[in-house]
Amino acid sequence: MTMPAPVFRTATPTDVPALVELIESAYRGDSSRAGWTTEADLLDGQRTDPEGVAQVVNGADSRMVVVEDDGEPIACCQLERRDGHAYFGMFAVRPSRQGDGLGKLIIAEAERFALEEWGVDEMRMTVISVRDDLIAWYERRGYRRTGEMTPFPYGDERFGVPRRDDLQFELLVKKLG
Repeated sequence: MTMPAPVFRTATPTDVPALVELIESAYRGDSSRAGWTTEADLLDGQRTDPEGVAQVVNGADSRMVVVEDDGEPIACCQLERRDGHAYFGMFAVRPSRQGDGLGKLIIAEAERFALEEWGVDEMRMTVISVRDDLIAWYERRGYRRTGEMTPFPYGDERFGVPRRDDLQFELLVKKLG
């Protein structure tokens, strides 16, 4: 029997609590260790909060994509239209579903949407620069490292409590179309 394809839809305000839980489960705490995207060795504390997710859900130039399987949110990503490009963030796949190809489908759909719906020909994202495995995954999808770094917001616990003092974000870029 074939499994139904995941359903992609735009998040609504009622999705915010489930999305916060999903994002946290993919990046923080022991539950995140079931998948390969965990940041549990790099950061304690939260990855996001209801206010941050709601800001994306309600933003005029942003879209939070929810991916559902049998009505259950199993993945999400943020898309934000910025000056001539789209920003890709808050990408999370439930740890128990990581490694089964969902990530590739989601990023392809995000790129399609940015190009076809918003007419932008570049996708940008920032990734913690020491996440070599994650950066390599994005490079296999056509993203390139720019070497452009942004400091990690040390002292702002909305982004987590660092376990290391060498964290920074690197800008990754991909031309679309």
